[in-house]
Amino acid sequence: MDITNATVFIPGATSGIGLGLALRLQEAGSTVVIGGRRRALLDALAAEHGFGTVELDVTDPASINAAAATVTASYPSLDTIITMSGIMRAEDLRSAAHQDDAVATIETNLLGTIRLIDAFLPHLLAQPASTIITVSSGLAFTPLAATPTYSATKAAVHSYTLSLRQQLIDSPVSVLELAPPAVATDLMGEGVDFGGMPLDAFLTEVVSLLESGAAPEILVENVLPLRWSERDGTQQQLIEVLASSRH
Repeated sequence: MDITNATVFIPGATSGIGLGLALRLQEAGSTVVIGGRRRALLDALAAEHGFGTVELDVTDPASINAAAATVTASYPSLDTIITMSGIMRAEDLRSAAHQDDAVATIETNLLGTIRLIDAFLPHLLAQPASTIITVSSGLAFTPLAATPTYSATKAAVHSYTLSLRQQLIDSPVSVLELAPPAVATDLMGEGVDFGGMPLDAFLTEVVSLLESGAAPEILVENVLPLRWSERDGTQQQLIEVLASSRH
């Protein structure tokens, strides 16, 4: 991926990592289109930063297909999508009341990713060279017990990415996976202090990795203990540490 000359679509880019990455890629020279559910916020970001925008609800297949048609028609040079949309909710697995959160998380994080790829893949396959960047998490490899379905969906995104990459091995489409550590954003809602790596530091490291051609996984230093915990024999210890840090 040449971040100085790409045309990139990022759903879920109205805040947090998505917005930060959109700004960094635009600064590097890429044309960036962002997607989100709130028209007023999209309009404000377009006015402030000059992004292209499209309304999009990743839990609605019809909305995804309509957004794909709009974006590819308006930006025929589109060559990169980053499947950024995601939600993270705490769940108490001793209570069946968590199931609504589980369903919403699966619908957004996993099915949203699959449907976005399906909607844009025909266009990307027709380009001379293109890129799909899926977004998993360090929690795909070392789960946070308080957010079990989030962690499970990110593990599924990782596995799905492996299969997608293999199926597209002889195509023009490169498949990368961004696996963030905890990053200081409002992923769990306003006012929830999730801690984590400062957003600017994370973005700087990610952009540096993209510029250097990191593949197939984009892994900042902070995520490495989570990514390799099973290999290193530290997984259960880290699961317990993460669980205790949430209390």
